[in-house]
Amino acid sequence: MSAAKTVTRDRECVTKIDGSVDAAMQWPEPIRTRRTRMKTDLASTVPSLASHPPPEGKPGVPRVVPPAIPIAAAKPAPTNGLTAGAQMQDFDLARDLTLFARVLRRTAGGQRVAAIFIAAVVVTIANMFGQVRLNEWNGHFFDAVGRKDMSAFVYYFWTFLVIIAALLAVTVAQTFLQERLKFRLREWMTRHLLAEWLKPMRIYQLSFAGPYGRNPDQRIQEDMRLLGDYTADLGCGLVYALLQLVAFIGVLWTLSTLVVFQVAGHEIAIPGYMVWCALAYALIGSGLTWLVGRPLIALNAERYAREAEFRFALVRVNESGESIALHGGEGDERRHLESALAAVVDTMRRLSTSLAHLTWITSGTGWLSLVVPILVAAPAYFGGSLTLGGLIMVAGAFSQVQWAMRWFVDNFSRLADWRAAVHRVARFREALDDLPAVEEGVEKIKLAPHPEGHLAFEGVRILLPDGHIIIKDASVSITPGDRVLITGETGVGKSTLFRAVAGLWPWGSGTILTPAPETMAFLPQHPYLPLGPLRNAVTYPAPPDAFSDADVRQALERCDLGNLVPKLDCKERWDRELSLGEQERLAFARLLLHKPGWVFLDEATAALDEESQHHIMDLFSTELKNSTVLSIGHRPDLAAYYSRTLELLHGREGARLRLKPSVVPPPAPRTPWLERLLAWWRTI
Repeated sequence: MSAAKTVTRDRECVTKIDGSVDAAMQWPEPIRTRRTRMKTDLASTVPSLASHPPPEGKPGVPRVVPPAIPIAAAKPAPTNGLTAGAQMQDFDLARDLTLFARVLRRTAGGQRVAAIFIAAVVVTIANMFGQVRLNEWNGHFFDAVGRKDMSAFVYYFWTFLVIIAALLAVTVAQTFLQERLKFRLREWMTRHLLAEWLKPMRIYQLSFAGPYGRNPDQRIQEDMRLLGDYTADLGCGLVYALLQLVAFIGVLWTLSTLVVFQVAGHEIAIPGYMVWCALAYALIGSGLTWLVGRPLIALNAERYAREAEFRFALVRVNESGESIALHGGEGDERRHLESALAAVVDTMRRLSTSLAHLTWITSGTGWLSLVVPILVAAPAYFGGSLTLGGLIMVAGAFSQVQWAMRWFVDNFSRLADWRAAVHRVARFREALDDLPAVEEGVEKIKLAPHPEGHLAFEGVRILLPDGHIIIKDASVSITPGDRVLITGETGVGKSTLFRAVAGLWPWGSGTILTPAPETMAFLPQHPYLPLGPLRNAVTYPAPPDAFSDADVRQALERCDLGNLVPKLDCKERWDRELSLGEQERLAFARLLLHKPGWVFLDEATAALDEESQHHIMDLFSTELKNSTVLSIGHRPDLAAYYSRTLELLHGREGARLRLKPSVVPPPAPRTPWLERLLAWWRTI
């Protein structure tokens, strides 16, 4: 009947059951603090890695949401769990982009993204034509100024207005398409990740995928936002820079013929002189930027990991306010929050230092670029071979080419951020692909449909992922209509047995023959209540309109929740608004709507008093009389509702599932008057 709360903090994992410390495990890394509200059957060996795991279920009813198990206890954890993403230096951009190309090529919705990108490229090309024309205008306009030609000055002024109007329209279109590309790209990739993440069993199995399987909320929301924004911005920026380079390098090469040097009375013209100067300047700036800014890639990855830890710690404190207040743990929580904040601040300190070092290069080359083209062309201007307009035109073309070549320098910080986001999302997607590999090399429990729709355990042995035996032998058959109670000591493996039936726990051997999956319902001790109106929580996982209002009202009233009927369409945090007892009764109201053939209860009435429990269990004698029930429980009064009891007996080599002999109650004591009556009867 105990509700276990697994709390993991910094370098200590402490599991509490019934408010007392059951076991403590030292971990070699700070592990994300996570909380699960269902009973932890393997409390002393199971750190929770899921905050609010949505239950995986068959159509119609919820399933047990088991706590996560480390994939292999024998394997050392990463050196620093908070910075797992930053410490893993397998930043292989080609590998990550290949993964994205392979995955997204077969994902629906890519045509729209491709069309927007192509349109953006077309508009960018138009922009380049405008930029070239504007550069030519610069030369003619300043030549007119140098000649003091008023008529030419006015003509080129009106020409400028036409060019600017066209460029303005093209720039607006370019901005519009770029912003559209951002959210369409994010929508496309996010929908794909959601579809893969929410495949049957994957939410639960992902907890075994190591550090890359952690924080799916951050991967799908924050990292996908960054990836969409940066991919659109940097992708369009790179295309713009390449087109600009193509457009202006020819112009600059041609204009380089105007740059003629006078040396000892001889005229010397270097082919493509200005192009080579721009190339040398850009290469020097890019090389220095790479050397100075390279640490930013890992630092950005670490920063987001630290931010996620701090954000989760804040959410956890907010959602556990009642328990913290009852224990007077505000001071302890503050220490841990300050520790998480200190980790964020330390990362940002190192990040700010690296950015400051990088700014010496980026800002320095940026300011110098204002005068470098004038300096390299000045000898020709002062030698008389280059007019003022020609100098302005050469400087403009040089700046355009040099800007295109130093695009890498100007965007290195954002490229580092984008690279870190690509790495995290790619590894998360790869973890989803590699989930079956978690089970390779270990024994597996075979699941198969029972030909007669029964439930049978045939030589089932259940293991931890590291090979430790939990249940040595389980061999039993349960037929439709049976009412079976499973008992045993805490931590002996009762909930794990249910997970094996549900297909969530593959480690072990033997065969479990199950009824049809759509006929099975799994109820944990703490029900899962989805976000949204109360009606969603009652009909979950079916849609709200799957049942009539009359059926929903009747189910609530039958479970003594008639007071909630007026609130069916209200949106609240129902997991916080309802007491645990009300939530348990609401879970049984779901059963009344879905009417499953097989019901698995994991202490699903632990928060109910005896009278309420009797009222709820009476459902299986009336509305749900055709359902087969398997229940985990510790309360002695539960045995009265079941036809037989199975007991998991703890042994040195693992537990064994055995039929518990029924206890014959002692005869009721006889009263004295009854004794005298019987004695008289015998004398007749």
